Amino acid sequence: MKSILLIGLGRFGRHVAKKLSELNHQVMAIDKCEDRVDAVLHLVTNAQIGDSTNEDFMSSLGVRNYDVCIVAIGDDFQSSLETTSLLKELGAQLVVSRAARDVHAKFLLRNGADEIVYPEKQLATWTAIRYSSEHIFDYIELDDEYAIFEIEVPKPWTGKTIGALDIRRKYNINIMAVKRNGRLDMNITPDTVLTAPDTMLVLGNEKEIHKCFHI
Repeated sequence: MKSILLIGLGRFGRHVAKKLSELNHQVMAIDKCEDRVDAVLHLVTNAQIGDSTNEDFMSSLGVRNYDVCIVAIGDDFQSSLETTSLLKELGAQLVVSRAARDVHAKFLLRNGADEIVYPEKQLATWTAIRYSSEHIFDYIELDDEYAIFEIEVPKPWTGKTIGALDIRRKYNINIMAVKRNGRLDMNITPDTVLTAPDTMLVLGNEKEIHKCFHI
């Protein structure tokens, strides 16, 4: 369990608060809008109404004591930038800031952000990949080159073992798990037989995955 300071309770911030609550983390939520704070009171450990660009207010929170500080402000980049910078000045251990554009990310990183999240960009990428192909069911980008895809077992592979297909040697792709009837089986061996309508979680270079599965 981690202690997390969540700043900004718009739609994205509320979704983050809800998930953190489900994961049983201790969350202090901050927003200058009373209605937004009231909306997450049942989800978080504590919440306060306040201006995250005000040094006295932020100092009172003891930001250095939190494992992670998440700046989820999306409708006011100036406030996001000032908040990010102030958190680092006050000794925050890890600052994760939301960005809408690459130029925002550059400024945030220069002014104290340790990591950047792109909710709209990441969701747009996922949507484009997920729905542009009939046989892709999920997609997780790990970095600029590598990703995990959930993809249906190709018909020519049905009834064959992972060892016989030898795609690790041919394409440098790893089959991490097989999903059968909605259940994930991670006990994968060379003798695992692939069947329809199973799906697979495959890890590898995106270009190699695209080539292997004709995406």
